[in-house]
Amino acid sequence: MELTRFILALFFFFLMMTVGSSGSPNHWRKKRVREPCKKLVFYFHDIIYNGHNSKNATSAIVGTPAWGNRTILAGQNHFGDVVVFDDPITLDNNLHSPPVGRAQGFYVYDKKEIFTAWLGFSFVFNSTQHKGSINFAGADPLMNKTRDISVIGGTGDFFMTRGVATLSTDAFEGEVYFRLRADINLFECW
Repeated sequence: MELTRFILALFFFFLMMTVGSSGSPNHWRKKRVREPCKKLVFYFHDIIYNGHNSKNATSAIVGTPAWGNRTILAGQNHFGDVVVFDDPITLDNNLHSPPVGRAQGFYVYDKKEIFTAWLGFSFVFNSTQHKGSINFAGADPLMNKTRDISVIGGTGDFFMTRGVATLSTDAFEGEVYFRLRADINLFECW
């Protein structure tokens, strides 16, 4: 009888320990969805140098695969091409709108089978509305309607910021011009 009580007490003790550790109020509540501390929308316009448009070009091919050249993007989904850019950033989708900053960085076409790239760039601002930079990095599967890349930091008004930028291709004109819309949601703002 004593042994049965002891085993029963031990069973309830372990049961309470298990419920106590997983039964905390936070465990049963749904996770709270964090709201962004800042939302921004910008457009950046990329004009790739093609051998004829040096006055208007904002990007250039700086690395190519063995079969490529530096004025025309390589075949096979541009695999192996490395492009650097210094693109204007605007508040609307008009290339001729006054720029509020520059998108500066690079993209690498990194897959043969599908059209995709890896991006590393900054939005550099120097306007009355924003000063400083926002830094981005991540994979860009170009055929998806929208794709998310990480906001990995910043300076000035965006010091140490973190978040997510949702990119969408807003315009595409052959292999010379494209415009991206960047919907930026910042979750760490100082």
